[in-house]
Amino acid sequence: MPRVTNVPAGRRRRKKWIRRAKGFFQGRRRLYRTARETVQRALRFATEHRRLKKRQFRRLWTTRINAACRAEGISYSRFMAGLKKAKVALDRKSLADLAVRNGEDFKKLVALAKTPK
Repeated sequence: MPRVTNVPAGRRRRKKWIRRAKGFFQGRRRLYRTARETVQRALRFATEHRRLKKRQFRRLWTTRINAACRAEGISYSRFMAGLKKAKVALDRKSLADLAVRNGEDFKKLVALAKTPK
């Protein structure tokens, strides 16, 4: 009697991993075991990098704001503290966008942050 290895369900389960390995190189795409290991590893990296992306973007925004502030003669920390005292509730993403794309408006914010309260 032939050995049955859970044919329809097993094939579906294996094909699911093979489909997810599309775009990988050689056996990592074609061989079930290697494909599954590679896909699992890729999924772990994807999870980790989703978290890292948020940190990296915040660092980028801070760097851009800092560079724009230095050009205006104020440090990043004094600028952020000045905005907080002036009750300006803009996040770093929008501040960095202003610094890069709209320098005049950013200069107004720097002037606002420099005024003592």
